[in-house]
Amino acid sequence: MIPSQLPGRPHFDMVGGELCVEGLPLATLARQFGTPLFVYSKAAMLESLAAYRRGFAGRNASICYAMKANSSLGVLQVFARAGCGFDIVSGGELERALAAGAAPGDIIFSGVGKTRAEMARALQVGIGCFNVESEAELEVLSEVATAAGKSAQVSIRVNPNVDPKTHPYISTGLKGNKFGVAHERALHAYQRAAALPGLKVVGIDCHIGSQITTQAPYLDAMDRILDLVESVEAAGIPLPHIDFGGGLGIDYNGDEPPKADALWSALFAKIDSRGFGDRKFMIEPGRSLVGNAGVCVTEVLYLKPGEQKNFCIVDAAMNDLPRPAMYQAFHAIVPLRQGNGPSSVYDVVGPVCESGDWIGHGRALAVDQGDLLAVMSAGAYCMSMASNYNTRGRAAEVLVDAGKAHLIRERESPADQMRSERLLP
Repeated sequence: MIPSQLPGRPHFDMVGGELCVEGLPLATLARQFGTPLFVYSKAAMLESLAAYRRGFAGRNASICYAMKANSSLGVLQVFARAGCGFDIVSGGELERALAAGAAPGDIIFSGVGKTRAEMARALQVGIGCFNVESEAELEVLSEVATAAGKSAQVSIRVNPNVDPKTHPYISTGLKGNKFGVAHERALHAYQRAAALPGLKVVGIDCHIGSQITTQAPYLDAMDRILDLVESVEAAGIPLPHIDFGGGLGIDYNGDEPPKADALWSALFAKIDSRGFGDRKFMIEPGRSLVGNAGVCVTEVLYLKPGEQKNFCIVDAAMNDLPRPAMYQAFHAIVPLRQGNGPSSVYDVVGPVCESGDWIGHGRALAVDQGDLLAVMSAGAYCMSMASNYNTRGRAAEVLVDAGKAHLIRERESPADQMRSERLLP
């Protein structure tokens, strides 16, 4: 039987009427490991990474995986072994990156609220760069580095006030967002950074948002950043590297984002035309590397017809898949086995006691109680944002490599959840 690949989901194919990942039937994995179950394709991750590497061919460039998208150790190992660096936003992510085998010098520390303890630990292990997001942070990092007898390499994240045309919760480059130093204040911030003890200015950083599906916002932001590089260097402060963040979107529901290599071809055309092509470049892709490399397999618990709508109640919930509740996000929902029966329109919902606990509205599905469904495009911002709401354990995770399944996270039990709690005397 010739496999039928799902659009935008490489390595997830319908084979003989069954949905498979790298040739393995997802139903087999569900029987072995239970549901809800996250399943990832290593080949899909590396294929997405390869597109970025094609875009950076011949350049002095570093690709740092934005691990907030999915920070499971097995996923991090895939990128560490592939030679990627890591973009972190907390001390906990630092420890995860190190545990997965990351070289400290290949770690970039972003985020608006770094604590002194996090800064000290990052300096102790020798991370590559701090992406500083405020002038106040510069002062604190200088104090911490000086006290430790260290030199902190810094890049200032500049907010270019460019609209990425995405969901407001994941837009990060507008004046009303909390991230970065305002474009108008950036030169002053660089002058202060250059004067502070314990700091070494090594670059400039920009990240305008997530799930961006057109080239235009990137091109606009690039122009503004290159203008600023000229201004800062005219003031006598060299900027050896340019860090352009991440944010490239994926196909959730017929979205057509540019391919990573095509996007960077367009960006480098602009960079080269302005004479900056010989710089070191850094990027931090996250969702675009892992989003379509993962699915969440869930079992249909009950079908509940109603006067206004029908409900398909599954065992995955908003604690496993928070994006629909948080962002009103769309995820395709596909039965693991193709059926010949009639379909009905359902709201696919979970067991959590919230009306906001939904996975998909108005989906036409031919399903019965006990059937298995795959929630597609679940590799990013699902497990990394999962919670224990309603004392629900986090799902198990499996990574498939060349047709072999590896359990990379055991299903969480109530005892696991309560282990750090203490009863009153």
